[in-house]
Amino acid sequence: MSKILIRGAKVLGGEAQDVLIDGETIAEVGTGLSAEGATVIEAEGRILLPGLVDLHTHLREPGREDSETVLTGTRAAASGGYTAVFAMANTHPVADTAGVVEQVYRLGKESGYCDVQPIGAVTVGLEGKKLAELGAMHDSAAGVTVFSDDGKCVDDAVIMRRALEYVKAFDGVVAQHAQEPRLTEGAQMNEGVVSAQLGLGGWPAVAEESIIARDVLLAEHVGSRVHICHLSTAGSVEIVRWAKSRGIDVTAEVTPHHLLLTDELVRSYNPVYKVNPPLRTEKDVLALREALADGTIDIVATDHAPHPHEDKDCEWAAAAMGMVGLETALSVVQQTMVETGLLDWAGVADRMSFAPARIGRAKGHGRPVSAGEPANLTLVDPAYRGVVDPADFASRSRNTPYEGRELPGRVTHTILRGRATVVDGKLA
Repeated sequence: MSKILIRGAKVLGGEAQDVLIDGETIAEVGTGLSAEGATVIEAEGRILLPGLVDLHTHLREPGREDSETVLTGTRAAASGGYTAVFAMANTHPVADTAGVVEQVYRLGKESGYCDVQPIGAVTVGLEGKKLAELGAMHDSAAGVTVFSDDGKCVDDAVIMRRALEYVKAFDGVVAQHAQEPRLTEGAQMNEGVVSAQLGLGGWPAVAEESIIARDVLLAEHVGSRVHICHLSTAGSVEIVRWAKSRGIDVTAEVTPHHLLLTDELVRSYNPVYKVNPPLRTEKDVLALREALADGTIDIVATDHAPHPHEDKDCEWAAAAMGMVGLETALSVVQQTMVETGLLDWAGVADRMSFAPARIGRAKGHGRPVSAGEPANLTLVDPAYRGVVDPADFASRSRNTPYEGRELPGRVTHTILRGRATVVDGKLA
């Protein structure tokens, strides 16, 4: 079995230590470890984290391979420091049966760059009318634990209640795309001053907040777990904070772009900034950062949403919603949370590895960097500064809002079960 010695890395941002990997497992953590028979990675000044876990990724396969495939998406994930991703169900066909989730699971196994855990649809065809095969997907080889109609809201309260009741039996979780559809008909961007000035249909904060309020009450009533996807408003933060204070089993995620970008960017009419939920105000951004820091928001999830060039290179109203994010997520979190003093690197490890693995029940991921644990690791150079060039992306799509922007930090190595998938910033 191969050995790797990571020498002098700051484990979770703490003291410099050596980490010896033997096969698929961390064999030893300490100082002055022997390098005999091992490939040595000199890591002075770098941060060693557990492999990142993304609870919200769109891999598009099957059906939209022009946007992304499981292979290209997992290559992008590895480039961004991820060792596991959860693949959303809005594929073609929809991942609403055991057969489709097993297909995605198998493709992930074949890629070798990153573990892929399929997310099952809550309702048949994402139509919100009839529960999908939740039990069959859970009992399949894919072992689905997270269910979501992401891209659409489960707006029928009865269907949502039944889904929460069903998944409770096997400790599953429903991940809700909180968007009251009637309140967002014709919406193009955040409802506020900028939308009024631009004459674009507004997307009110209450459309998100009303669904979150309903669903945390349903989760309390049922005694089940509910997870809030891509939370984006200050009001949503307060509802989740209140729910947690009552002991309701709710978790929530925030995307990197909602931690950094605001609706002021829409003044350019550049469709790269068109996303669901929309970019919000500076007040919302600051509230989201504070909530991530204090634990009200549990995790960072990318909502990596690749699109082909023609779906974004068009007028604003016709453009698809979404941004790619796997390859820039850690850099944005470093800029918005670490360099502002809101989180240390141990906090980043919690929000981007430990907590998402716990919520999704991802076995072998989100584990401590200690002897006997699986060797799923990410090595980061925090001193690096670079301008984002989408031509360098491993993703098949290029719809990044960060093109030309300087971001800090770079993933130099990603290790999946003892095997390097990224070496010196390049895919292995």
